Amino acid sequence: MSTAPDTGRTEVTRDFRLIDSTLRDGSHAISHQYDVDQVVAIVRGLDAAGVQVIEVAHGDGLGGSSFNYGFSKVDELALVEAAVGATTQAQIACLLVPGIGTVDDLKRVRDLGVGVARIAVHCTEADITEQHIKAAKDLGMEAVGFLMMAHMNDPKGLLQQARLLESYGADTVYFADSAGALTTNEVRARVAEIVGGIDVPLGVHAHQNLSLAVANSIAAYEEGARNLDGTSAGLGAGAGNCPTEILAAVCEKNGIESGVDVLKLMDVAEEVTRPLMSRQQVVDRAGLLLGYAGVYGSFLLHAQRAAERYGVSQADILLELGRRKVVGGQEDMIIDVALELAGAHADAEATAS
Repeated sequence: MSTAPDTGRTEVTRDFRLIDSTLRDGSHAISHQYDVDQVVAIVRGLDAAGVQVIEVAHGDGLGGSSFNYGFSKVDELALVEAAVGATTQAQIACLLVPGIGTVDDLKRVRDLGVGVARIAVHCTEADITEQHIKAAKDLGMEAVGFLMMAHMNDPKGLLQQARLLESYGADTVYFADSAGALTTNEVRARVAEIVGGIDVPLGVHAHQNLSLAVANSIAAYEEGARNLDGTSAGLGAGAGNCPTEILAAVCEKNGIESGVDVLKLMDVAEEVTRPLMSRQQVVDRAGLLLGYAGVYGSFLLHAQRAAERYGVSQADILLELGRRKVVGGQEDMIIDVALELAGAHADAEATAS
């Protein structure tokens, strides 16, 4: 903290911008069952701790509440409106995947007071974001281009995609390790390549499947990323996200100014977020397999349900999805793989008998 000499007002110094995605990515981990009271409690806690941007939406972004991705318990617009009303300083952000959400969805949340639009696509498909990034800018929103599944593109390829996002008007570019599959050296190589090739800030969204989310976020900062994502108690898809409170604590110990109150973030994680979690975020076998095989984190619960329904191994499903390089939006492939595995097992048993 530092004190501005002219007004005496306390100004917060930060070395990077912290974005908390508990109320978007965390939605995957609770099957999109947030209610208004939970959203308000988390937003108030994060806001009081000094988090600058809080993302709120269905786990798959605006418009994600559907048969394919799972229905939300409460209409996302009601959740967004409650979140906006609960903040005193933080901006509310929404994520939108073109094809799942629409420009009309952006207009609706902008009217509710959302200031940041994160336009998310697979890491080789930046060319489909132009309409939505420009729409966000026309609406007066900050536009963030968000490249998912970054392990499926190399550093130079990601830079090309980042330049496309920048050319459409993105104020910030992100890449997301959506499968938690990147090692720290791989994160460093990607950040270094992109930071040196674009003029807008870069952000990194890390997952925990290889237990590297905090280390990868710190490495990203050291290479020049100036936006970092986290979620309270690590609540998120797969084995979870980079835990906001741990990231803030490690930053403080490393002399990196996060601008947030670490103890308040710990309180939010322990007293607000953990009690609503149906299971604690741990790197169990399935979570590790996501990172090992490079499978989209939000596939975890879908694969678990498919395994139980068709009597096959969740691990076999995840490994096969990794071999096929299935990406976000191809959730229907989980059922196809489960049915094929069940059929193969039936054939094997018939042959053996």
